[in-house]
Amino acid sequence: MTARFITLEGSEGVGKSTQLVRLADALRARGHEVVTTREPGGTPGAEAIRKLLMTGDEDRWSPRAEALLFAAARADHVEKLIRPALARGSWVLCDRFIDSTRAYQGGAGDVSDAEILALHAIGSEGLWPDRTLVLRLPGDESSARTARRDGGEKDRMGARDPGYYAKVTSSFETFAASDANRFRMIEATGSEDEVTAHLLAALDDLL
Repeated sequence: MTARFITLEGSEGVGKSTQLVRLADALRARGHEVVTTREPGGTPGAEAIRKLLMTGDEDRWSPRAEALLFAAARADHVEKLIRPALARGSWVLCDRFIDSTRAYQGGAGDVSDAEILALHAIGSEGLWPDRTLVLRLPGDESSARTARRDGGEKDRMGARDPGYYAKVTSSFETFAASDANRFRMIEATGSEDEVTAHLLAALDDLL
């Protein structure tokens, strides 16, 4: 079977983590070997960097420092987990990847896309997903889900103002419009079963 690298993206509270598990189960039921992972994280080194990025005050790191840390975590993740899994023919499903850095530190943080892509070319040798599934919710529903999920406690990336996340969402929409071959926008307003069905339909041509 052909290896595939699939990423799930979107702003806060859109259900990526839940749908990653459900999508993996659906693909395994079809006979695929599936590896699930997340960013930042996935390997011991990248998880250590995750703690630096996700904890502390909101102003602990500037957008440029965040971009560098994400690139370092991703480099380790790609080298030690993602590429080996793809090499043995597995599907890899990743909760966030390079497009999150482009949206959060780029579109909402003013680091240029060219700079972020240069870091990606160096750290991860320019690895790109075969398909990127962007889950989308209205801003008020996304905020409500985030509040329920976190119980009022938010990490650094989840503690920013609504205007910041509006820029994140707009960035993902811009990326999808400019690369319709790789991106699929997925409405996440339905039931979990309905959203999973939408995700599978968006992978039909790769199955």
